[in-house]
Amino acid sequence: MSGHAGPGATLTVRGSHPLGGAVRVPGDKSISHRALLLGALAEGRSGIVGLSDGEDVARTAAAVRALGARVDPEGVDGGASRLHAPDGPVDAGNSGTTMRLFAGLVAGWPWTVTIGGDASLCSRPMDRIALPLRAMGAQVHGRGERDLPPIEVRGGALVGIDYTPPMASAQVKSCVLLAGLRADGTTVVREAVPTRAHTEELLARAGADVTVGEEGGARVVRLRRSALAPFALEVPGDPSQAAFWVVAATVVAGSEVTVEGVYVGATRRGFVDVLRRMGADIVERPAPGADPTMPVADLVVRSAALTGTEVEAAEVTGLDEIPVLAVAAARAEGTTVFRGVGELRVKESDRLAGVVGLLGAFGARAHAEGDDLVVTGVPRLAAGTVDARGDHRMAMAGAVAGLAAEAATGETVVTGFDAVATSYPAFAAHLRVLAGLGEDEVGA
Repeated sequence: MSGHAGPGATLTVRGSHPLGGAVRVPGDKSISHRALLLGALAEGRSGIVGLSDGEDVARTAAAVRALGARVDPEGVDGGASRLHAPDGPVDAGNSGTTMRLFAGLVAGWPWTVTIGGDASLCSRPMDRIALPLRAMGAQVHGRGERDLPPIEVRGGALVGIDYTPPMASAQVKSCVLLAGLRADGTTVVREAVPTRAHTEELLARAGADVTVGEEGGARVVRLRRSALAPFALEVPGDPSQAAFWVVAATVVAGSEVTVEGVYVGATRRGFVDVLRRMGADIVERPAPGADPTMPVADLVVRSAALTGTEVEAAEVTGLDEIPVLAVAAARAEGTTVFRGVGELRVKESDRLAGVVGLLGAFGARAHAEGDDLVVTGVPRLAAGTVDARGDHRMAMAGAVAGLAAEAATGETVVTGFDAVATSYPAFAAHLRVLAGLGEDEVGA
């Protein structure tokens, strides 16, 4: 196998070369965002290490700095004694998590804050957070009926609400809970489909008055107005990034890869369980030195033959792993159906259409049926050319498909590969190490 990345924009890779060795992916992106935001609110010094080094999390760090918090590689100094309205608009870049969660945080304060982003983020609907924030008493204004960014948030004097999001969204839940920290009364969020629980877990770690239970088959989070205390946190490896190497090791014959220190909590391990159901050889081992209060494991993955399955959207909360799971499905015997994944249309790109196009570029068979994604496996993948469409997960899924392609069919080219900087800047370097390639063969 050979591969190279140009000056950030293109990755070229030739497939069918076994992967081997160990890799540590960036700190979990979802946890990193929330740790920074809660650290900014907590009065004093929170020791936080292992944050994601991607651009998305850097946007959240810059946002809390704009409020007066101090962020360094060892933690965050925050609290009401430091915080103030930002001097100007806050730029969330490509990070929907930054925009939605930061909006919830500032809604609790008597400030007017404008939050913008890049062209991709400014095409993503923010009505899903504007509606509950307005119900709590904040004024939120965006463009058009869907409140497209940039959005303006005028906060303060909030009251708690009892809210059931119309879609499964950890970002919406987190936005409402962050606003609820400074709202009078009790803020309640009900989830028919449980989403990532990092916000409520970190709120509890920071001493918030928060409880989690089940009522009528729904997961219910209750939060009362709370001041936060400093906390200590070692951020574990991001399972959504680990998924790319887990799938690559599974579908490239002769591979054995250990992904170290990965968060494997119940709401983030769905891709592991789906792949095992398809026949993947994945062993979880205790991660030495990991934070004992968090579910963290080393994942040891060996190549294996896969068979198709049916995957419900609720099994893969957030749907972040669907693009790379679709690559696995393309190499599985039979048909795999991902049901109810229409939310993929409003991610960093239209990932539903993007996955269909990506798999087609490699000779696989895929199509959308309403909100379902249907992938029929093929005996082999052929090298192809794909455009990441400014989407980091599509860029990395394209690279994994290239790794699985038959070497005799040529080289795979992923254009727009610089998008990986939002979440996994070292992806190309890690690919080089796992594939045993030299510095002159893969560059970033």
